[in-house]
Order: sequence, then C-alpha cells, then structure tokens
Amino acid sequence: MRHRIIVLGAGYAGASAAGRLARRLDPGNVAITVVNAETDFVERVRMHQLATGQDLKPRPLREMFAGTGVELRIAKVTGVDVDAGTVTVTASDGDTAAGNGTGGTDVLGYDTLVYALGSGWNPGAVPGVAEHAAEIASRPGALRLRQRLAGLAAGQPVIVVGGGLTGLEAATEIAEARPDLDVALAVRDGLGGTLSPKGRAHLRKVLAGLDITVHEHTAVTGVAADRVTTADGGAVPAAVTVWTAGFAVHPIARNTGLTLADSGQIVVDETMRSVSHPNVYAVGDAAWVIGPGDRPLRMSCASGIPTAWQAADAVAARMTGGKLPNTPLRYFNQCISLGRREGLIQYVTADDRARPAVLTGRLAAVYKELVCKGAAWSVANPTLRLPTRRRSVSRVRAGAEL
Repeated sequence: MRHRIIVLGAGYAGASAAGRLARRLDPGNVAITVVNAETDFVERVRMHQLATGQDLKPRPLREMFAGTGVELRIAKVTGVDVDAGTVTVTASDGDTAAGNGTGGTDVLGYDTLVYALGSGWNPGAVPGVAEHAAEIASRPGALRLRQRLAGLAAGQPVIVVGGGLTGLEAATEIAEARPDLDVALAVRDGLGGTLSPKGRAHLRKVLAGLDITVHEHTAVTGVAADRVTTADGGAVPAAVTVWTAGFAVHPIARNTGLTLADSGQIVVDETMRSVSHPNVYAVGDAAWVIGPGDRPLRMSCASGIPTAWQAADAVAARMTGGKLPNTPLRYFNQCISLGRREGLIQYVTADDRARPAVLTGRLAAVYKELVCKGAAWSVANPTLRLPTRRRSVSRVRAGAEL
C-alpha cells in the first residue's frame, strides 16, 4: 500500500512542497494529493496589479501538476482530525473526483500531512472594516476592489490603510493606474519605518511624485462607507478604503489539536514538522518558524517557498532514510514594487533587518518583476527544478517515525 501524503493548499508554499515531493519520491510508493479551493494557482504577490485592472496570466493547477503523479482535488477543507489522520473536504466546481462522498463531502485519510492553508486578510476588531473595506489578500477580494475602483469618478478619494509592503504596493499601484483619483495612505507609525534611511527617502520621493497623501502616526479606529475615523478624533474621506493592516492565518488549525502559537500558526521544528504531531508538517504563512536571531519568519512568499522546500526534503529524507536538510532559513532583501515603473529593493540581514544599501528606480522595478516571474515559474514547473532522482521509500527502517 502506498504512503499517502496530502498537501492542503496550493499557494506558493503548498504547490512548491507538492512538486518537490513528486520530484523526490517514487510514485510507486507514494500517493500525493493536493487539495485547493481554486482551480488556478494565484500569484498573490500580484493582487494589487489585478485590482487596478491588469490581467494576469492564468495558471491552471491541473496543467501545472499534469504528468507529475500528483492528484489534484478542487475542494474546500472543512476539517482536519490529526488524531484520526483524516481531512474533510467539500467539493468545489472543477473537482473531477467530486461525488465520492455524501453531498459532495469526502473524508481523506493520510499518513503524512503538509498543512499549507496560508493566510487571508485580517479585518481585526476595528468597527466597519468587514462591512466597508476592501482587501487584496485574495483573488476574489482583488477582483471586487477592481470593480469598485473602476466605478469611481475622477477626484474621488481612496485610502489605503497599512504601511507594510502590501499597503505600499497597493497605494502606489492605484495612484499610478488612476492618477485622477485622490489617493491617501494611512500608517500607524512612520512611513517606511523598517527601511534604511536611503530606502525611506526614495519611498517618500516616489509617493510624492504620485501625489499620494501620507497620514503618518495615524491609527484608524473606524471605517464607514465614505470615510475612516482616526484615534485623534479626525476623519479622512474615502469612497473606497483598502485594508492591508496585517494577515490572519486560516482558522481551521485552531480546531485540530495541533500545538499553536498565539498567532494561530502551527509551531514547527527546524524541519517544518509539528512539535506535537510528527506526521504533520506546516509551511508558509501557516507555520510558526523561528529564524535567525530567534525571530519568527514573517508571512511572505520569501518565507513560504524556502519552508516548503525544507519540509519536502525532510519528509523525503525520513521516508527514504536520507540525510535531513539543514539549510538555514534567512532573508536577503525586501522587494517592493512602487507601480510598474518604480521599485525599491531593501537589502537586509539574515534576520530581516535593514542594511544601508538599497536598489531603486526602474532597475529595482525590473528586479522585482524578475523575482515575481521566477517564483511563479518555480511553482508552475514543479518537476523541472533540481536534478534529483526519485527515491524509493523501501529504504526506510521498519518502525521508523516519519
């Protein structure tokens, strides 16, 4: 009987893990199943582009995994029982295996689980966010924002809340695509506070050139249909509010019995294996990973793909009796697109602290574009990476813990 591996989620981390496992392991010994709610791979790092009217290249998951031996289930994960070793899924449109269960619901058994359900937007506890704000953490959210922006007349105000990388990219993309709108950015602290002095100076220059009004040290305490209110009692007009103030992990993990961090992420060891359930691995935004400097890795594509590789290599090593991976997880830079013609590459230390050096301007925009294309290519071509031969699991020692 083949060893059953289920990968939950086919974002950057999940798709990378599944493809790498397919490359590492003999399909005669292993059955790999990927469960994902959407039929296409979503380039999440480009959602600000989708929201402003740009069309992205479709990347059907069935085409990506064709010929790899990976089975794809287009379904929504509705439950995980780590003690029973099962996953409950509800079939979505496009699931060719739908109907195997009652009412489109199936229970899938696994021997090894790779949890990569990732994160979504975090409306938090601020009144009015869920009702009135737009989000770009998902493709449906970006498409809804696209429709709202297209319906705005010249001169109407748009405010982006959140000074992280997502907020910066959203504000500059909207301002560049729609220079007729009155675009503002509200940040809780100083603008570009995690950047180097050179990085902050360039950021201010670009935002000023795009006529973006910046509200620094501004905490948004409420969102209405036509404005946001701030902690100092003020109000900023907004026909559309885009909320980018952080991400929240998928809630299913909280009901699994896995050991979690306060953030709701699954606590893992250096091989991405759950500290409480050794046959469960977590990757990407779903994993609480301690990196250099004893700091948790941030939720990002830059963290997701390396953790996926680490997990896949660890699973393969344990199943074949190979050597466990010990590649350090670290950062090299933060890549920020500031519209289609400008960018900012902030070089950082291994633990993600800004170095003095930056790359700016058109060259930085090209660099960021190459990074995005490279990440998408890596995910879309899962068996073309690394000349590693598939190994049989027959080498694993009897009774060995996987």
